[in-house]
Amino acid sequence: MQRCSIFNKETSLELVKLEVVGRVSIAEICISLDWESGEPLNPSDKAQLQANIAFALLNVFWQFGIMDRASVYTTRTWQPSFEEDASARTEIQNGLEAFIRDFRIDNNYIYRDQLRENALLQQYYCDINITDLITYSEDLAGKLISEPTEVIPLFEAALRKETHRILFPHEPKAQVPAHQLLIHSDAQDVSIRDLDSVKISRLVRVPGIVIGASVMSSKATELHLQCRSCGHQTSLPILGGFTGVTLPRTCGRSRKPGDPDTNCPMDPYFVLHEKSKFVDQQIIKLQEAPDQVPVGELPRHVLVSADRYLTNRVVPGSRCTIMGIFSIYQSKGSKNSSTSGAVAIRTPYLRAVGITGNNDQRSQRSLQYTDEEEQEFLELSRRPDLYNIMADCIAPSIYGNRDIKKAILCLLLGGSKKILPDGMKLRGDINVLLLGDPGTAKSQLLKFVERAAPTAIYTSGKGSSAAGLTASVQRDASTREFYLEGGAMVLADGGVVCIDEFDKMRDEDRVAIHEAMEQQTISIAKAGITTILNARTSVLAAANPIFGRYDDMKTPGENIDFQTTILSRFDMIFIVRDEHSTDKDKIMARHVLGLHTNEQREEEIEAEISVEKMKRYFTYCKTRCAPRLSPEASEKLSSHFVSIRRQVHAAEMEANTRSSIPITVRQLEAIIRITESLAKLTLSPIATEEHVDEAIRLFLCSTMDAVNQGSNQGSRELNDEVNRLEMELKRRLPIGWSTSQATLRREMVEGKGFSEQALNRALNILQKRDTIMYRHSGAQIYRNGA
Repeated sequence: MQRCSIFNKETSLELVKLEVVGRVSIAEICISLDWESGEPLNPSDKAQLQANIAFALLNVFWQFGIMDRASVYTTRTWQPSFEEDASARTEIQNGLEAFIRDFRIDNNYIYRDQLRENALLQQYYCDINITDLITYSEDLAGKLISEPTEVIPLFEAALRKETHRILFPHEPKAQVPAHQLLIHSDAQDVSIRDLDSVKISRLVRVPGIVIGASVMSSKATELHLQCRSCGHQTSLPILGGFTGVTLPRTCGRSRKPGDPDTNCPMDPYFVLHEKSKFVDQQIIKLQEAPDQVPVGELPRHVLVSADRYLTNRVVPGSRCTIMGIFSIYQSKGSKNSSTSGAVAIRTPYLRAVGITGNNDQRSQRSLQYTDEEEQEFLELSRRPDLYNIMADCIAPSIYGNRDIKKAILCLLLGGSKKILPDGMKLRGDINVLLLGDPGTAKSQLLKFVERAAPTAIYTSGKGSSAAGLTASVQRDASTREFYLEGGAMVLADGGVVCIDEFDKMRDEDRVAIHEAMEQQTISIAKAGITTILNARTSVLAAANPIFGRYDDMKTPGENIDFQTTILSRFDMIFIVRDEHSTDKDKIMARHVLGLHTNEQREEEIEAEISVEKMKRYFTYCKTRCAPRLSPEASEKLSSHFVSIRRQVHAAEMEANTRSSIPITVRQLEAIIRITESLAKLTLSPIATEEHVDEAIRLFLCSTMDAVNQGSNQGSRELNDEVNRLEMELKRRLPIGWSTSQATLRREMVEGKGFSEQALNRALNILQKRDTIMYRHSGAQIYRNGA
């Protein structure tokens, strides 16, 4: 082979002068030269050429004084050949085509059949499991995970080619639309806070909760440009995701000899939209799940770009897992941002290539019980003392409150959701309100439920607004469009919302959860957005009475500062009182001291069933069992509800006032839900009369007990009379004085006109407050306190 004429130093020197002075590319000159041999250069010739050009560069730099200036100059010495790269890409695409065509499980060609079915439905995509690709070829799977940006276009081209082969085997010129590759995997999840620079441009699997989803927009994949001056047209491809585009500054028309010399101005191109290509795109805001956020940290979020067939897959509140390419883009930033002027700062985001929804995960998780675990759960459900054992396992470190723990057990299990033939839905979730004195471990019970429930969110009423609990409308900083962000009740869909300090909420914020507690939906009509979000949650709320402590001498309406509308939505309302009893106080003190000195840690506080096992068992019961009432149980419930209504109506007539805690048909449904949850605990498909008896007992000791708290309190006029009589008795009896009960009655009833009923109530109240004492079998009344 004869050497080319540019291999001598003199010719190389002339070429480099052209490069420096005339800005002519050496690569263009090399291509235009007439080589003496048509064979490609061998490595030694390439090395010789590079050495000559480097020598020529030094001479030119000295001649033109470039090295004397304080500037940096670079030049291209050799254009790399892409022949090896092209062959590697072809080899990868051929391997992917073979995988789609040949992969099978038990004579089922999974992806070939999937392509055919989707193409007949005119849906041009294919959902690939990376595990199958690893089984077929580890090299291809490794390249897809480490270099997804390069491999995915080859994969989509392979899908398109295989679809063409399936649909039009004898028509080589038939057109098939572009395909989309969807990927799912069983690989280990990567938390949003673990996404770092090492994972950029790699395939990652990120779980989280969707807190915002934008409206669909059109993203250009190929722009068709035209020059304003000479009419030259060209195409400009655009990558997916948030990748921007910059139009060429100069016209790229190639001039031929004889063409008129037209100097096109700077920035000559404009976009021909009708000839450009677009795809659907949606921006999703993915946030960490609340149970994955470390204590004291704010939940982090990441933006996800979903396009084509991945749009409209999820709504705010959906728990999902995103399979995507961890990428970066240049964020415009705000004017006050510290990184707005930084050139090298990039913002991370995910280019979605697969979205696995919440329902898919649940169905998979419900099937992931091993045979040993299922057998263990079945044996557990047959235990005769399971109900009491499970109740004792709820917050075992809290003394007493046995009925409240049983109510929380029913709340964690829930009743059976029903959809009637006319489309009406009846909720199966149970709502519980704990109302009572401070220091009765209400907040600790809520904290335990947050850990024991499969999905739970804990919030405090004082720091919660209506938008934070339901949903808010936000405006996108870049597009200025409105989008929805789900609140606590939307994010806890399918779980429990624990609201502490329920009485500290503003009335307008409390009203916002009325619909969520009964219809289990949240309707939004703001900023032109009208939609309905799911909020299928149970509510466990804790509140203090209006005076801080529950006053036994006042009616529930005077103690409870809640509207009747919100109280009727609670299935069980517990009045938790801190009663003074010497024996109980001794046991309580011994229990608390044992907790602080670790003496009771082993034998009393360790639950028989761990929290994780309870959580798994609750999920198993909810997914495998939906009990229904037996005819006998239905009849018993019906007659009992009628008797309760009669009893409450009689009490209202006697007191001449309406009950602050209403007993409506909702309370009948509440007893039904409690009955079904008790049957669900033992995996019983039928709720029997035994379950009804226990449900009625729980209802009587909770809501009915709260209703009856004020049955003997009388009307408001009587209470006012009692208050005036208290003041009169204190003036009549100074501290340390005593008088006979007969004399006192004669003075107050006959002398001052007070009623006998008011006097009895006033004396009873003063005795409970240790203001007076009875002596000599009740004949004498002694004043012993303030």
